[in-house]
Amino acid sequence: MIGNFIADHIRGNNYESFSKEIQQGIFLHREIDTFTDAHEIVRKSKRRLHERYRHYDGVIIDIFYDYFLAKNWADYSEIPLAIYTDSINKLFGGISDQLPVKSQNFIKYMIEYNILFNYQNKEGIEKVLNGMNARTKGKSQMNLAIEDLRILETELQEDFTLFFKDLIAHTNKKIKEIKTNL
Repeated sequence: MIGNFIADHIRGNNYESFSKEIQQGIFLHREIDTFTDAHEIVRKSKRRLHERYRHYDGVIIDIFYDYFLAKNWADYSEIPLAIYTDSINKLFGGISDQLPVKSQNFIKYMIEYNILFNYQNKEGIEKVLNGMNARTKGKSQMNLAIEDLRILETELQEDFTLFFKDLIAHTNKKIKEIKTNL
């Protein structure tokens, strides 16, 4: 879990100083990113937004898919979302100082605003989109994407549901491969 979480903040082979388990999480995260970026359903979702957002379409779809996962959490986990997110916040809050600085900054933000839990509602997604837009100094116009979520919610929900089934199967396969290769 830790490796998966910090993977975006680890470049190249800078993972070598981490434990085997954290390395496995980093590799799994990279596999998931590669699978996601190449998946036709994800590409279809991106095309729905591309004209307005160009190369930010993928970031927005990632956020929208997080929304659909959190909103439909009970379909994918027996652990209630509130309990799960609370345990994640406690875990990462307790080890934050041992992680890359960018991860530490995100953890602080994630816990303060209870981001993982609030992904389940549009208000939470809107805050994330506004924050992302501010980071791009308004260039991305991601703050407008909440309108697209409202308009395209049914279609994007269908995309997510189909994609996520494939992602679960792919991830389960890759976990087995990664464990045997490291």
